[in-house]
Amino acid sequence: MSAVVHMVDDDSDVLVALGRILRTEGFAVSASRSTREFLERYDPDIPGCVVLDLSMPEIDGLQTQALLESRGIACPVIFLTGCGDVHSSVCAMKNGAIDFLTKPVEADALIEAVSRGLEHDQRARAQAEEQCRVSMRFAVLTPREREVLKHVLAGRLNKQIAADLGIVEKTIKVHRSHVMHKLGVRSVAELVRLAERAHVA
Repeated sequence: MSAVVHMVDDDSDVLVALGRILRTEGFAVSASRSTREFLERYDPDIPGCVVLDLSMPEIDGLQTQALLESRGIACPVIFLTGCGDVHSSVCAMKNGAIDFLTKPVEADALIEAVSRGLEHDQRARAQAEEQCRVSMRFAVLTPREREVLKHVLAGRLNKQIAADLGIVEKTIKVHRSHVMHKLGVRSVAELVRLAERAHVA
C-alpha cells in the first residue's frame, strides 16, 4: 500500500507549492486546510506521515499533535512554522515530532524530513504487526496454561508450580509441554524472549 504525505496548512499557496515539490519527488500527497479536514480524510490503515503547520485557526499544530495521540494515531508528525519559537519546538519534539522546519522551507530539508517520517512509520507498523502475530500465538493458550506460563516465566520449577496451584507435578509437565508446543519454542530462554516481544513477561 502506497504511503501518503498528509499536508495540513491553512495557507493554500503553501499547500500548492510544497505539494508540487513532494509530488515531483514521487510522493503521494493529500492536502488539507484544517485539522478537521485532515481527520475526515485520514485513514490509519494507510502508511504515511503528516506535515503540519504550527499556527492554524481553531486547532493549531500542537493541539492537533495532542489530538492524534489521544486517539491513538501514531502517524509521524513534521512541523512547519513561519513564526516558531523555542518553547513550541521543544514541546513538539518532546511529544515525538520527527522534525520542526521553518518557512520558507528548503526543498531538500522537506524531502529529507518526509523520507525520515515515512521510514519511521514503516518501522513502527512492522513492529506492531510482529507484536500482533506474537500475541496471537499466546491467545490460543487455555486459562490453566496461562497460569502455568506465568510461573514458568517467574523461574519456578515444576514441583513449585504444582504446590502453588494445588495439582500434581505430572499435570504441570503436561501443561508446560502444551505451552511450549503451542508457542513453537523449545527452551525456557526462547519462551522468555517470545513473552517479552508480546509484552507478556
